[in-house]
Amino acid sequence: MKTRLEYIIEKYSKDLYSFCYYLTTNKYEADDLYQDAFERMINKGELPETDEEAKQMLLSMSVSLWKDKRRKFAWRKRIFEEKYIPEATMESESIDEKSPESTLIQDESRRYVMECVNRLPDKMRIVILLYYMENLKVSEIAELLHVPPGTVKSRLHIAKEKLAVLMRADRREAFDYE
Repeated sequence: MKTRLEYIIEKYSKDLYSFCYYLTTNKYEADDLYQDAFERMINKGELPETDEEAKQMLLSMSVSLWKDKRRKFAWRKRIFEEKYIPEATMESESIDEKSPESTLIQDESRRYVMECVNRLPDKMRIVILLYYMENLKVSEIAELLHVPPGTVKSRLHIAKEKLAVLMRADRREAFDYE
């Protein structure tokens, strides 16, 4: 018989790792963030009773740990004048067994969208990832990030506008032959 912890790990490990990877855009940082989130949940003592609470807790802890890490690096950058830019190592796997051409086009499209999302400021990128990747509702994101729902809606709206601008600018550059 599985323990509650084993059940939670089995049920949410893939989703949490995927979220961590998109958040950090780096395999090694995603590994660390993923492990730290589970470690923090275990160290908290009492495990959540419902599946929804467990998922919310893991996502919330991941976002919190990531923000803490980013703040630490920003502080180090100011103090020691170090530059921290995570490497983007996007690895995409095809889910469907389609033709090689359509798989390639789908993978390139997904990679391009993620590159654009990664250019967004953290506050907007996190909201986009939680909304579209984790399929959370605005109210759930607000609770997870400890901000009002209006703030989430605003960030989501601005992020969509910025993504559209980025994509249009990239399209113009691709066809600019001057």
